[in-house]
Amino acid sequence: MSGPQALLVAAIGMPLLLLLACLHGAARRCMPGLLWIAPLPGLAAALLAADAPPLVMDAARLRLTLGLDAPSALLLGAASLLWSMAGAYAFRYFGRGPGAERFALWWLVTLSGSLGVFVAGDLASFYLAFAAASLAAFGLIVQDGTPRARRAGEVTLLLAVMGEICLLLAFALLAEAVEGPSLAIAEAVAALPGSPARGLAVGLLITGFGLKAGLVPLHVWLPLAHPAAPMPASSVLSGAIVKAGIIGLLRFLPADGTLADWGGVLAGLGLLTAFWGVACGIVQANPKTVLAYSTISQMGVTAAALGMGMALAEPGTAMAVAFYATHHVLAKGALFLAVGLAAATGGPRRLWLVLLPALLLALGFGGLPGTGGALAKAAVKPQLGAGLVGLLAALSAAGSTLLMLHFMRRLVALTAEDPQRRPAPGLLLPWLGMAAAALLLPWALHAGAGLGDPWQVPGQDPAGAFWPVLLGAALAAALARRDRWLGAVPEGDLLSLAGPARRLGAACGTAVGRAEAVLRAWPAAGLSLLVLILALFGLMATAAP
Repeated sequence: MSGPQALLVAAIGMPLLLLLACLHGAARRCMPGLLWIAPLPGLAAALLAADAPPLVMDAARLRLTLGLDAPSALLLGAASLLWSMAGAYAFRYFGRGPGAERFALWWLVTLSGSLGVFVAGDLASFYLAFAAASLAAFGLIVQDGTPRARRAGEVTLLLAVMGEICLLLAFALLAEAVEGPSLAIAEAVAALPGSPARGLAVGLLITGFGLKAGLVPLHVWLPLAHPAAPMPASSVLSGAIVKAGIIGLLRFLPADGTLADWGGVLAGLGLLTAFWGVACGIVQANPKTVLAYSTISQMGVTAAALGMGMALAEPGTAMAVAFYATHHVLAKGALFLAVGLAAATGGPRRLWLVLLPALLLALGFGGLPGTGGALAKAAVKPQLGAGLVGLLAALSAAGSTLLMLHFMRRLVALTAEDPQRRPAPGLLLPWLGMAAAALLLPWALHAGAGLGDPWQVPGQDPAGAFWPVLLGAALAAALARRDRWLGAVPEGDLLSLAGPARRLGAACGTAVGRAEAVLRAWPAAGLSLLVLILALFGLMATAAP
């Protein structure tokens, strides 16, 4: 095993080793202060292991594979950085109370899955990592124990199980299409276009991954879970965990024209999602809910870019979409941290270290020239820049500007009761680190991602870049005092119309609540999760060459 290959193992293994250490009481009490360390091997792997040959481990003839291509490395690095900064933020946010120890447990399990989806190279390890990221996030969402958090956790868990079922069926069809016993993702994807069950398999993949990414109509868990979760958890839920769905779409749906028909379906679904997120978000009062709907909208644009790349067989689509999603990881993760900082600070006068960077990040989602968001939108212009699709993409950018300016208004209104209260350094420093990364890293990564000289982007189409921002700003000014519309759409939107589904959710929620009461106790949670998650990792370790 080479050094870069060892980093691939460590990216998944470090969170699990820290989780294993939590079986010791002293280590468990110290763990909230060590959460920022757990993602660092993932960050190192993103920097050093992108060109390394994959690590193949013949564990029980499963041929488990860990590898990292360029798009996955880009997303892995951004997600690892966010997890590290949010982990440092969480330590100051929770302190060292008993709740912090329980939070650290769920955090480490979710982290291992969130980073694992970027390095997993076979169906079995990818499925396990995806399940860990999806199911263990329940513990982060219900951390506060409020009825709102429990309902959000119930909905998220039920939909996550539905997504897991779809992916399990899709993976079974993929494995059936491969000649021989291999479970490698690359071989399964290569065999997909010629599979007799191609349509069913692709439909199941889009459903399972689209649910995690927040595509309409399977998006309803995001605006429930993100506002209910504690602030550091909201940051990684929106910034990193939804990218498990994006990397799944990137890895399993080839953009070489062989699935052009499904590319059109995905593009249409993505554009619908982009506008849906804006329409529902502008009537929300809670800034975290506004950000959740912004994530839905941005993931819609991401899916639309991938879908059009598939339909047009556009070269470089995977890298362009990964770059767009990477900007979202950094900027959206930072903005969620800003909400927590604003809530702990007295008055706008003391918030300038939050509001000024946050405004730049917010306008970046609309493509404000000079921001990382402008680079991200330029990256997917070959996929989204022509004809009717190009016009719709530009209008969605205007909608994003409108939505994010609405977010800024709600952020300014969210301040601590004590007007003299200053931002705590333990919250301020991680926020500033993430804000700086979101503003600067897209410029540093652009050329290395094969997207050309970033300094040439502002001069390519200045009018086309400015008019969506100006239109969105004009709409925001016109709607600035229409607060009577706030709350017109409840969090979860479509879920409020599904009466039978709510009753089913309530019935299932009773069972989930009983299970959650057991899992909140450390011994049961620790043992069950360790047995489930460490089993495959143990196979990897014993089979590594």
